Amino acid sequence: MSRTGVFKVARASLRSLQGISRNTRITSTPFAAASLLPRATVPRFYSTAGPNGNMITPDKQPVQPKEEAAPTVVRAATELTDDEYHKLADQYMDRLVTHLEELQDEREDIDVEYSAGVLTVSFDDGIGTYVINKQPPNKQIWLSSPKSGPKRYDYVALGDGQNEKEGTAKGEWVYLRDNSTINQLFRDELQIDLSMPVGHYGEEEA
Repeated sequence: MSRTGVFKVARASLRSLQGISRNTRITSTPFAAASLLPRATVPRFYSTAGPNGNMITPDKQPVQPKEEAAPTVVRAATELTDDEYHKLADQYMDRLVTHLEELQDEREDIDVEYSAGVLTVSFDDGIGTYVINKQPPNKQIWLSSPKSGPKRYDYVALGDGQNEKEGTAKGEWVYLRDNSTINQLFRDELQIDLSMPVGHYGEEEA
């Protein structure tokens, strides 16, 4: 082959290679451009709730829900006329004296005296003397304990008074600071239940 022929073949091959190169750049350009485009931003959502639904604080500690406090029962003294007070207080004092005098007959360590509306109950073994009396100006019953000190008890009706038949409503003499009764005091301090018959102390309930 002459030099001219060789030159023509070489030039044709070069053109062919240049054509392939141009086609390759054209077809690859869209992909190259696409790779340069910014990726679509996908919004991410973060939950502040833990696996049990509890809130998560920045230090990753779950916040426990606060427990609701049990409602406090507020008792108030029942308004009484003078006649109502004396009737209720006298009835209670009479029952109390009767019960304690019966208990005195059963035990040798108790001495009961009731005079001029003042009840004194003395116990041996170093316990001391309890004093219980009416206090008409305040419409209360006062009690003095050698263990817990003085307390003032108001009459609190258990019913609302509207749905109770006249003369059938029940109530208690209550120390309003802690809602305790005289019976609770005797039971806690002396293990004497004023609501039980005297001969049944110490018996197990059926």
